[in-house]
Amino acid sequence: MDIEHPLPLLGGLTPSQFMRRHWQKKPLLVRQAVPLFAPPVLRAELVALAAQEGVESRLVQRAKGAWKLRHGPFGRRSLPSLQQPEWTLLVQGVDLHNAQVHDLLQQFRFVPDARLDDVMISYASDNGGVGPHFDSYDVFLLQAHGRRRWRIGRQKDLSLQDGVPLKVLARFEPEEEFVLEPGDMLYLPPRYAHDGVAEGGDCMTYSIGFRAPSRAELAHEIMARFAEEAADEGATPLYADPRQPAAESPAAIPAGLHDFARAALERALAQPHAMDRALGEYLTEPKASVWFEPGDAGVMLEGVRLDRRSRMMYDAKHVFINGESYLAGGRDATLMRRLANERQLTARDLARASDDALELLSDWCDQGWAHSWSQ
Repeated sequence: MDIEHPLPLLGGLTPSQFMRRHWQKKPLLVRQAVPLFAPPVLRAELVALAAQEGVESRLVQRAKGAWKLRHGPFGRRSLPSLQQPEWTLLVQGVDLHNAQVHDLLQQFRFVPDARLDDVMISYASDNGGVGPHFDSYDVFLLQAHGRRRWRIGRQKDLSLQDGVPLKVLARFEPEEEFVLEPGDMLYLPPRYAHDGVAEGGDCMTYSIGFRAPSRAELAHEIMARFAEEAADEGATPLYADPRQPAAESPAAIPAGLHDFARAALERALAQPHAMDRALGEYLTEPKASVWFEPGDAGVMLEGVRLDRRSRMMYDAKHVFINGESYLAGGRDATLMRRLANERQLTARDLARASDDALELLSDWCDQGWAHSWSQ
């Protein structure tokens, strides 16, 4: 991606300008960010997705001032009628199920893949919404169909309403108001309060969301992978204390056990690139609902294209794909990085690949992580 090229998606800003001026700093409203936008997923398809077991979906309703929340899957008859006001159907991860929505998500790769999450689609009847709230992550709100009125504000009081199944702000104080038409888009940084309400019904909004792992989440995931690697080593030393004297204070933890635990952690951290490897595997781990269809074994590779559900990244020493890590160097590392960045390789690219790289790519195709294709 040319990060110095102005994009209609960003209102004529270059990706560099957007990241410098707006990312995690201030909102941006873009009229006709996607001119003549034709939604790739219509209402009937969204409802069909919400009926599937492996798709995360929610139904938010408001009746007589009270909020209600239900989780899917939803049978078609379990949804309210289109004429009933104040309800919203939210379907997560639609980019995993629709190639055109996946392609839309790729337009936002001026943000690192490690931060890019998914596309959620919301469908709302007249006056439908999820209440004034804030997100802990950045979000682009692209209007796909109908109209939605957004009120936004830098909210200092983040207290929530009690007894509500949603995180609805108790005292929302909007500062600006916009009505978005199809093709319009609003960017909001984290913790920027917003309230979107459908006007006239038949309203569809695409939310492009981003990952923002907490320090605790990263620590948990990395340490869990350290523990798995230690278990894979086979027999590891057990704590032993042949010189332990008789305990006058039996509840006190022995100093030797403290030292043993500290040494175990230091050993895990001392492994070459252990932390880098654990982080890359975590960031590319597919979501629990993701599954791959095995490809045909032994297919001749003319070109390779990543499956839209595959997550592939790299660092200075490794390439990572779907929770797996591989050491890579030289020409093969350059090739794999190109695959991660461009999500495809041509026959000309493959002509320069080593036998080991071709074997690995063929294995990924067998697993359904990638697919052979002809130009």
